[in-house]
Amino acid sequence: MHFIFWIFGLFFCLANSPSPLSLSSEEEQLLELINEYRISRGLSQVPISQALTKVAQAHAKDLMYHYKQSNRCNMHSWSKEGPWTACCYRDNHKNAECMWDKPKEIAGYESPGYEIAYWHSNAATAGQALEVWKKSPGHHAVLANLGTFKDANWQAMGIGIYKEYAVVWFGELPDEIEQ
Repeated sequence: MHFIFWIFGLFFCLANSPSPLSLSSEEEQLLELINEYRISRGLSQVPISQALTKVAQAHAKDLMYHYKQSNRCNMHSWSKEGPWTACCYRDNHKNAECMWDKPKEIAGYESPGYEIAYWHSNAATAGQALEVWKKSPGHHAVLANLGTFKDANWQAMGIGIYKEYAVVWFGELPDEIEQ
C-alpha cells in the first residue's frame, strides 16, 4: 500500500513540476555574451530565468509566424494567435503595458518585463543581435542600465532565439523557479 502512495506521490510531483529550462546553443551563447558585456561595463551578471525564457521563446516564435512589419505596431507587439492577449505596441510607448505585462500573463512572473528584440532576414544570431543592441540607444539602455534604466536591478533574464528573431527579457525579481 505504501508503494502505491509513493508511486502516486512521485507521479503527482512530476506532473506538477515545471518543465526544465531548455536553451539552444545560440541562446546559451547570447546569455554568455550579454553577461560578459555587462561585466566589461562593471555591471553584475543577470541570472537566467525559466519564466522569462518561456516568454522570450514564445515571443520569438510569435514574431516569426505572425508579425508583419508596419508603421503601426513594432516588434514588442503580440498577435492574437496564442494563449495571451493580443496587443499593438507603438513607438510612442503609450501602450507600454502591452509589453510589461506579458511575463505575468504568460508565465506568472510577478514583475514587469522589459524586452529587447532583434530581426535579421537570414537568421538571428547571438553575436549579431548583441552588436545591434549595443548600437541602438533604447536597447542599449535596457542592456547596460543606462538612462531610464540606470537604477534597474535586473534579477532575471529570459532568452529566445527562433529563426529570424532574437528577444531578451529583463526583470527585477529573481525567478521563483529553481533551475
